Amino acid sequence: MTTESVARPRGLLRRSRDYRWYWGGQTVSMLGTYVTAVALPLTAVLTLHAGTLEVGFVAMASYLPNVLLSLPAGEWLERRRRRRIMVACDVVRALTLAMVPAAYLGGWLSIPLLCVVAFVVGAASVVFEIAGFAYIPTLVGVDDVPAAVRLQQGSATVANISGPGLAGLLAQAAGPAMAIAVDAASYVASIFGITAARTPEAPPPVPQQRTGILDGLRMVLRHPFLRALAVHASGYNLAYPIITVNLVVFAVDERGMSAAGYGAALTLGGAGALAGTVIATRMAARWGYGQAFAIALLCSSGLPLLFVATPLRGVAFLVFLGLCLLVAGTGGGVTNVLSITLRQVGAPAGFLARTNGGYRLIIYGVLPIGSVAGGLIGHWAGARLGTEIGAIMLAMAALPMLSRRIRGMKKPTEMHADKAFQAAKTRSAEQ
Repeated sequence: MTTESVARPRGLLRRSRDYRWYWGGQTVSMLGTYVTAVALPLTAVLTLHAGTLEVGFVAMASYLPNVLLSLPAGEWLERRRRRRIMVACDVVRALTLAMVPAAYLGGWLSIPLLCVVAFVVGAASVVFEIAGFAYIPTLVGVDDVPAAVRLQQGSATVANISGPGLAGLLAQAAGPAMAIAVDAASYVASIFGITAARTPEAPPPVPQQRTGILDGLRMVLRHPFLRALAVHASGYNLAYPIITVNLVVFAVDERGMSAAGYGAALTLGGAGALAGTVIATRMAARWGYGQAFAIALLCSSGLPLLFVATPLRGVAFLVFLGLCLLVAGTGGGVTNVLSITLRQVGAPAGFLARTNGGYRLIIYGVLPIGSVAGGLIGHWAGARLGTEIGAIMLAMAALPMLSRRIRGMKKPTEMHADKAFQAAKTRSAEQ
């Protein structure tokens, strides 16, 4: 992997017409996705007058596909060309989301319909994202994967920052149900971006031995680097909702922050995440992937320990929290880019879809648990202790990535030689 490919993502956009179209379509699609993430629950609350239980059902419907489909989708996609499947997923998502404004205008919108929409869109998104993860290295080449990941994470971060605000404006102007039409249209842009690629997609490697639905999960658990990444990410995803559920109450009720001030502090965290995507590959080029990941974790997983420790209140706490979130967000942006790069480059061809399916099952399956646990801990122990417990869990989630072996990793391709992959290749060769 060359230093130039690591450090110059804009060169990738200039050199690769195919990726330029793909990235443009995905950038628009990501913005639409974050609009729906806000507009769908607003539709339930404002249009259908739903309570927390109904909103919870809609949220659960969107989570379920990650648990149910990650493994079978990864195994199925390993043996197929991904581009046509990704286009089909976009068509499904666009048509399904278009049902919401259509049902609103027709007077037949309901909570069960929103649950069905959330599940179908979530299912198509799981398949699309696993397919896209395996498709990127074939689109840009292995050397350009870090630059491609950096660009896509930058787009995702910008969409995360601007999407909720755009959703609020659209919901205010046209109603939340009509705002969802923006996301439906955004998938059309994604279709254009995918189909504009002129380079034919190479056929995926044909395994000489039939793979099983659990193979991707086994590879993640047996491979020391992938296992560490998965344990870290699942621990992070379990702890982060516990912090967020309790931090807002702790900051506003116990430390005297205003709602506007809390929102401003969160915005600084988003700005930090964007900065992290910019510097991630440069850090990896300078210190190696393992050391860069460890440094970033000190920020993203370590700084939240200070949220409760400081005695500051009011404006002083606002400034302190904002600066902490800025630095922690920067670390999170770095780890997101490096994690995806490690998995896309570190897994050899023929293993990308399966390992990503297993990885997604592990890290996303804990999200509903963390959200429920955060509410229960805050209810029983108070927001201060809930924030502290979440911060401690977040710091502990970093430990798997701090081993000497992982800190010494210089580049993702070092993962190829692990016996978890070699054993699978040997079994195929023996058939």
